[in-house]
Parts: sequence; C-alpha cells; structure tokens
Amino acid sequence: MLETDIVLRLSLAVAGGLVLGLDRELRGISAGIRTHGIVSLSSAAITVSALLLYDALRVDAGPQSMDPLRVIQGLAQAIGFIAAGTIFFSRGDVHNLTSAANLWLAAALGIAAGAGQFVLFVTALVLGAVLLTGVRVLERFLPGRGEPEQTQPTGRQDSRDAHSNAPNRAVTSKD
Repeated sequence: MLETDIVLRLSLAVAGGLVLGLDRELRGISAGIRTHGIVSLSSAAITVSALLLYDALRVDAGPQSMDPLRVIQGLAQAIGFIAAGTIFFSRGDVHNLTSAANLWLAAALGIAAGAGQFVLFVTALVLGAVLLTGVRVLERFLPGRGEPEQTQPTGRQDSRDAHSNAPNRAVTSKD
C-alpha cells in the first residue's frame, strides 16, 4: 500500500465522520463532529494497520496464520461499548439513540475507508446522511409525528412516580 493511498483512506474516513457528526453538532448533541471524525479516523487507522501487518506477516508466516477480520470484530465491540455509553435514560426519556447508531456508522465508514472499499464508503455515507437529515423531513408528515419528540408507552413507572398516584409515563426518544 502506497503512502498516498494511506493518506487518502484516512482523509476519506475523517471527511465521512465530519459529515455524519455535523447533524449531531447542529442539534447540540455532545457526540458531534469531533467525536464522529475521531471514531471514523481511528477505525480507518486500525483497519489500515491491520491490512499492512497482514501483508507484511503473510509473506513470512503464510496466509493461514493471520486473520485481519479479527481487528474489525474488535472494533465492532469497542464501538458498541462507546455507543452504548452515549445512551441514557432520564425522567422517562431515552436520549442519544440516534447518536449511538451514528457513531456505529462512523466506525463502519472508517473501516470501509481503511480497507479501501470506496464504493461501500460513499454509498454508506450518502445513505447515512439521507437518514439523518432527509428522514426528519418525512417524519413531519407521518400521523402523530408532528411534534419534535416521539413517545412509546412502556408500562413501567418512573422511579420518581413510584410512590405517587401518577399514571405510568411514556418513554420519549430525545435524539
């Protein structure tokens, strides 16, 4: 892999992370452009490193002793942990579900860019951007979705209401 190829792959990953993070940044979500850019860049860097190590060690050790897909498996677990940490439940509201999914997509973009899978990268980036911005416009026209938040009854009481006669609250997605 040429040095210019490495620079292209990492730069593409950063650009994709920035595009995805822009939506979150404009909405005032803490996981914004820097977070998404770093997640995508680090995923690409780890993927490129794994591919370079695979190429270097494959010559010496043979093709059956290395498996670069394990790196992607490890990345998926790590990003799942980070994304789960962004989700929280407060006063009957679930926050940051979309941001968590968006971080996951930023990691996938980084992996695709790092692996040199440019068609996959561009397609996922365009579809992700459409989902983040375009679907929001469509949601305004759906019945019961005119308000800025959606509610889903859970049948559980909020701990604040456990000792009162207040009815069960609905879980609201704030993302």
